[in-house]
Amino acid sequence: MNKFTVLLLLITIGIISCKNSGKEIDKLEIAKEFYIAIDNSNPLKTTELITEKFTTIDDGFEQKYSGNEYAEWVKWDSVFQPTYEILKIEKENGIVKAKISKTDKRISFLHHEPIVTDEIIQFEGNKIKNINRTSASFNVEEFVKNRDELVNWITENQPELNGFLNDQTKSGGMNYLKAIELYKNKK
Repeated sequence: MNKFTVLLLLITIGIISCKNSGKEIDKLEIAKEFYIAIDNSNPLKTTELITEKFTTIDDGFEQKYSGNEYAEWVKWDSVFQPTYEILKIEKENGIVKAKISKTDKRISFLHHEPIVTDEIIQFEGNKIKNINRTSASFNVEEFVKNRDELVNWITENQPELNGFLNDQTKSGGMNYLKAIELYKNKK
C-alpha cells in the first residue's frame, strides 16, 4: 500500500507540473505582439499588453506611464507613421531581449536613418512592466543638432507652433509634423 501511495503521489505531482507548465505565459509571444501593436499604431492592443504602471528607460532616461498615458503616446507616435522592425528577439534565462529598428517621418528628418535599440523587456505576470532600451545605432549629436535647428527656426518663424516638441499627444504630434514640413519647405 505504501508503494502505491508513493506512486500515486508521483503521478499526481507529474500531472500538476504538466498543467502548470502548460499555463506558463509565453513572454516571447507577448513581446512580439507588443511590437506588432506599436508598429500598427494600435493603442488599445498595446495597453492590453502592458501593466497599468508601465515604464520605459531610454539610455538611462526613465519615463513612467499609466495605461491611458501610454495609449496617448502611441497616438502621438502614430502621427509620424512609424515602422518598428524586430531584428532579433529571444528569451534567455527567463528574460526577453530584443533588437529593434524604428524609423518614421520624425526620425528620418532628425536622424536620417533608423534608430536601433537593444531592449530588455520585463514582465509582471502576463503583462509587460517595463522596457529598458540602450541605443545600438543612434547619432545623438546629429539628432540634437537637427532638433535644435528645427526648434529655433519655429521659434523665429512660426511661434504659434512653439511647444510642439514636448506635447506628446496626437495634436502635439501633428504640430511636430507640421513644424518639420514648414522647416523643410522654408526655401
